[in-house]
Amino acid sequence: MGPPGLAPLLLVLQGCWASVSAQDGVTPAATTKDLNSTEPAPATLGPSLSPRTPGAPRTPESPRTREPSSHPRPTPVTDVAALCVCDLSPAQCDVNCCCDPDCSSMDFSVFSACSVPLVMGDSQFCSQKAAIYSLNFTANPPQRVFKLIDQINPSIFCIHITNYKPALSFINPEVPDENNFDRLMKMSAGFTLNAELDSSFSTKLDAANTAKYEYGAQLQTSNDSSGSFLRFPSPLMSSLCTDDNPAAFLVNQAVKCTRRINLEQCEEIEALSMAHYSSPTILRVPITIQSIVIQSLNKTLTRLEHTDVLWPALASAGQERICINVVLEVKYSLTYTDAGEITKAALSFLLGTVSSAVIPLQQKFEIHFIQQETEPVPLSGNPGYVVGLPVAAGFQPQKGSGIIQTANRFGQLTILHSSAEQDCLAVEGMRTPVLFGYNMQSGCKLRLSSTIPCRLVVRKVKDLLRGQGFPDYVAPFGNSQAQDVLDWVPVHFTTLSSNVKDFCQLPVALVIEVKWTKYGSLLNPQARIVNVTAKLISSSFPEASAGNERTVLISSVVTFVAASAPAEAGFRARPAINARLPFNFFFPFV
Repeated sequence: MGPPGLAPLLLVLQGCWASVSAQDGVTPAATTKDLNSTEPAPATLGPSLSPRTPGAPRTPESPRTREPSSHPRPTPVTDVAALCVCDLSPAQCDVNCCCDPDCSSMDFSVFSACSVPLVMGDSQFCSQKAAIYSLNFTANPPQRVFKLIDQINPSIFCIHITNYKPALSFINPEVPDENNFDRLMKMSAGFTLNAELDSSFSTKLDAANTAKYEYGAQLQTSNDSSGSFLRFPSPLMSSLCTDDNPAAFLVNQAVKCTRRINLEQCEEIEALSMAHYSSPTILRVPITIQSIVIQSLNKTLTRLEHTDVLWPALASAGQERICINVVLEVKYSLTYTDAGEITKAALSFLLGTVSSAVIPLQQKFEIHFIQQETEPVPLSGNPGYVVGLPVAAGFQPQKGSGIIQTANRFGQLTILHSSAEQDCLAVEGMRTPVLFGYNMQSGCKLRLSSTIPCRLVVRKVKDLLRGQGFPDYVAPFGNSQAQDVLDWVPVHFTTLSSNVKDFCQLPVALVIEVKWTKYGSLLNPQARIVNVTAKLISSSFPEASAGNERTVLISSVVTFVAASAPAEAGFRARPAINARLPFNFFFPFV
């Protein structure tokens, strides 16, 4: 006979195996729907273990004869058929977003793939609804295929029944006060004052997080015994270099400092050698030398093909002594993860030739942090706008929220596109981006007939002029952040029309005026947008009679106006001389 607890354990494992076997036998029923269908297909649920009274013996029974659980499955909090995580542009179709309700069958025909092929809720449930999106390229034109299936989780530790409804949502914690403090103290497990346990736990925690940093933390080197950190040279009280400045995590720096050296001893000074900065023990990750550029005495630059460490060396140039391979610039590029761990370190050097004429020596040091697996976001300027780059714009869906921008920065602020045919109906949906500093004008021709009512024509022309999503705000600078809503410039939209009775008020032009100014220093002024107005101009046209057609010219105009006052250099006022002569200065003449 085995141990007394072995039989109940075998029964528990047998029950778990029976539940899993029942679930594995379920075939996910999936039905291919059309573009607007979201009805799920029925599926058979596996049986669950029936509850028993604590202390009562467990009776072995066949999984096939067990009654299904009386607890119903919880209603899904998220409707996966209506959820679309790639729908980023309101009232506009996002590219390769197969679940976007704004996309039509014509849009699906030009998709290359579905960016989000599977949409599901919590993956810990044993059975849940899942929406599958794909493209049928065999059809002509290609079509989107949508399936709503029951996703089965094969894990034996999945959640089959959720009978604790508060767990489906977040609960506001009870804040302790003078009335409930004693009751909450009784509910808690109390406190521990074991100093030895706390110290051991903190030691293990520190050991596990030694390679992970928070913002502003000092970067450690691999020499754990001395507790050293990465030192970043910088000027302190004067322009002279001090090598005791520790580098901080996520703090980009670019400094210049001077160093007084003895030219005859340049081979022995560590701060002038590449090995001092590219040592493999300087960080906890290996350091890779990306590039080495050599600067001659006449300031010409030459990039070396190899990345071997070069040492400073004394040489003679005629009657003059020089030192070659001296470090003039060092650039650190540290790559980090979301968890705060540095994964890669790269170095770029600028080495030069130093003579007695350039002493004291000036050095430059830079350190930059780059997040891993991220692509740089293209900007229209940093900070001011650059001529020829698109104007950044967006809209605010509700008061208090941030600015929402489309992923295509060339589609944030656009005007009507001009074509060779000059047909407004042919260029519908085609837009031209508004580029900073470029005055632009575009237009097309629209034929009016008596068969089309005026109200329909007015709505159509407004859509042509404004586009699908005309922005509410424009970024003041090329690098403005979407969360800084108060800094963004609102677009003042007005409508100008001439009210004539029994005439059709048809929009014929959209005039956008962008006022900008120069901001900052006179030496390097930055372009800043201060005001944006959009005027929709309407004209009165008589109703076209039967059999007659009228051609109307529709146009869009963008004008950039420099609103800054002429810059004047300021000078200090001339000092006023307030001097008094002594009373006997002209004695004995007066």
